[in-house]
Amino acid sequence: MPALRSLVLTLLHAQTEALAARMPSLADRRSISEAECRTCLETGHVGAKYDQGLDTYRVPMALHALNRARLCDRMKDRKGVVLVQGGDQQTRYDTDHEPVFRQESYFQWLFGVSEPGCYGAVDLETGAATLFVPDLRSEAYEVFCGVAPSCDAFVEKYAVDGCYFTGSLQGWLADAIASDDAAKVYLLHGLNSDSGNYAAPAAFDGDEVFRERRDLTTLFDAIADLRTRKTAAEVEVMRYVNWVSSMAHSEVMRYAKPGQMEYQLESLFMHHTYTHGGCRHMAYTCICACGPNPAVLHYGHAGAPNARLLKEGDQALLDMGAEYHCYASDITCSFPISPDFTRDQILVHEAVLAAQVAVIGALKPGVAWPDMHRLAERTILEHLTRGGVLAGDVDEMLAADLGSTFMPHGLGHFIGLDTHDVGGYLDGRPDRPQRPGLNKLRTARIVEEGMMLTVEPGCYFIDRLLDDALADGRRRFLVVERVEAFRGSGGVRLEDDVLVRADGVENLSLCPRTVAEIRSVKNGGSWPPASDACPALRRAWCAPNPTVPGGPMKRVRLPGASL
Repeated sequence: MPALRSLVLTLLHAQTEALAARMPSLADRRSISEAECRTCLETGHVGAKYDQGLDTYRVPMALHALNRARLCDRMKDRKGVVLVQGGDQQTRYDTDHEPVFRQESYFQWLFGVSEPGCYGAVDLETGAATLFVPDLRSEAYEVFCGVAPSCDAFVEKYAVDGCYFTGSLQGWLADAIASDDAAKVYLLHGLNSDSGNYAAPAAFDGDEVFRERRDLTTLFDAIADLRTRKTAAEVEVMRYVNWVSSMAHSEVMRYAKPGQMEYQLESLFMHHTYTHGGCRHMAYTCICACGPNPAVLHYGHAGAPNARLLKEGDQALLDMGAEYHCYASDITCSFPISPDFTRDQILVHEAVLAAQVAVIGALKPGVAWPDMHRLAERTILEHLTRGGVLAGDVDEMLAADLGSTFMPHGLGHFIGLDTHDVGGYLDGRPDRPQRPGLNKLRTARIVEEGMMLTVEPGCYFIDRLLDDALADGRRRFLVVERVEAFRGSGGVRLEDDVLVRADGVENLSLCPRTVAEIRSVKNGGSWPPASDACPALRRAWCAPNPTVPGGPMKRVRLPGASL
């Protein structure tokens, strides 16, 4: 079998080289990029790539070539050129301090370019990709920043068809659409439904001459929708960054104890993901909420900067995720700061874990994401009722929207090149639900194969929301003495990143989840474990590739695991 596999890969490589030897058609480009991605996944061998050295994951630039081919397929009834603008290097206010640059996500999806100040064009008929980069050649730049890369170096590094300095963009674009009056320049413009901000169309000196030939309505929805479904190559990048972040979470869990500061947990996570995974960026601001602070959903901001002293009996909620090649992980662990749980901490933890298990078990293509949210609410309310915190009929509780009192955020969101990835609500498709709780969902779409979402149920004891419930008709469901006992305890959230497959989901996050797993890690036990204590979570266990450093993660089958 190894000899046959080697022969097949050799033939595949020869076919790819033959296609690349001539100017490939759009169909050829897709075949080439798919073949290169398969070769990378099956053997670890890759051409143009991104990595951070040592054993960090090697991301094939064919990933972005395939994205470009997918976009051309989506826009095959259009003529002309797609033009996108990358991010620019910023400075801090009026100073010359430059924060570490991170690429704009739409540009990253298409080109995977690390440098600022660039533009990228894609010919919709042929799929040919062209970069336009700033001309940085000068003595000052060379002295302070090193020798500026040549255009040829960009072509080689990013596996594109051509590269020119940005001063050539206007003339190049005019030539590209000159031969066909129906050809347009397709620019990015659309509303991000999470932030309320608009993606900005590419702008450059002389762009006004194309005003009558530009299209601002097509490109945004096309790419945003494509980004909701990940290619196999994208999944492997996210598998890697989930593994890096999951191992960092387990180290922080083992390390945390009374007498430390919240920011020390943040610092250890960032150190581990950069040192052991090459992840220079976090996907978002770390939330290291302990004691009462888990009741602040986005704790960790400048006004609440992970600065509380950890105390005996505290509950920790740590929402932290690194990114690699701009692809995000978003993982939340909850655990006691003390070596063991209290009885009430177990009640809330197991309520949230049961909700996560229920959603992961039900999630598959064709289900409606709002139905998954309601399933999580129901499960948490049922557990709180059995634990004596609530009393009454759970259906009536749901009808009264009591679920939003304890879980006032959405169940989860798309994840990819952004933590809250795009595509949730495209031009009102679908409409945002209006009921409490459901109105916080970042998407209400029907789930499709290839989507990647976070599943993050939570149960919190937030004074403002408890007071509101006690002041209206929902009071009849609350066992007041028990509810009051939970004030100040914060809350629990468990968050994993899952891939929707035809037969269900594959959970890429590999963190301690059960009470027994957390107890073990808190008391020095190893992680990953020797066996899977919760196969219903569908955790897809993996480990670094033992034969190809920097190659795809190796799948591991633990005893008891469902995948």
